[in-house]
Amino acid sequence: MEIIRVPLRIPICGGGTDLPSFYQKYGSVFVSAAINKYIYLTYHESDFADAYRCRYSKTEEVNSIDEIQNEIIRETAKFYKVKNKFELTSHAEVPSNTGLGSSGAFGVGLCHLWSQDKNKLKLAEEATNIQLNLGFPIGKQDQYIAAFGGINVFVINKDGEVTIEGLQVDTNVLQQRLVLFFTGIKRNANEILITQKEKSEEGDSKMMVALKETQEIGVEQLKALRLKNFDMYGRLLNEHWEVKQKRSPIMTTKEINRWYKLGMKNGALGGKLLGAGGGGFLMFYTNDPKRLIKAMPLKHMAFDWDFQGVKRI
Repeated sequence: MEIIRVPLRIPICGGGTDLPSFYQKYGSVFVSAAINKYIYLTYHESDFADAYRCRYSKTEEVNSIDEIQNEIIRETAKFYKVKNKFELTSHAEVPSNTGLGSSGAFGVGLCHLWSQDKNKLKLAEEATNIQLNLGFPIGKQDQYIAAFGGINVFVINKDGEVTIEGLQVDTNVLQQRLVLFFTGIKRNANEILITQKEKSEEGDSKMMVALKETQEIGVEQLKALRLKNFDMYGRLLNEHWEVKQKRSPIMTTKEINRWYKLGMKNGALGGKLLGAGGGGFLMFYTNDPKRLIKAMPLKHMAFDWDFQGVKRI
């Protein structure tokens, strides 16, 4: 029996610019952080098993890999030429479709399970390519941070090459001042991302301007973090909130906007919906976490950082 643990993530700044339609024209800089909320894969392979058994949000029992309905499992198994029958079970500490990068983390976990080469850069790139080949409207952020863990600055050039640098920052201060709330809304991120991808590929001027603004704000946020000006980082989160709504009108709802305004009235300097938006987790930056947590009518989720990335346990 093998058990693989993969961290979920929170985007710190520059998220959205990791999409190929953007970085192939302008490059990308973003910061992402792995947190101590995980996906676990348990796996057993046997010459004597009579079927392929997969358990995630659904249960599958099939006679061939081609029959597996879960696209990420099926195509990853085919990519690594898995032959023996197996039993695979996925457990997550946080619900899927909530903006914490679970699909990317899941793919990285499978690559770590089946690849002979455990080089994290290679695992991240292979997981990314498998999902891009499936037509998923994804970028590189989720797979890379799941593989590496930590709080990292990622730079993508126009050819898609990624360089990674650990962010030198007081991680305790950042962890204490970032507060996560679960909205209770699960959404299909692909629907939101497909809309953004189509508009950017069509050269939609508003979409590209919004992504450029996101990149500019992200660079300023990175500067603020490096200068230990955490409050400036927080205020720039609010600017990013405004820009992201321009980029995707379906990013938020009236109810989410009401919660956001409530957070801002109770000590938050800025905030963001994690991932593509539309629901999931709402993150605020504040100097008074207790006041904010008390005021918000949402479930608070405490977290810490993960510095190990994907690993076998």
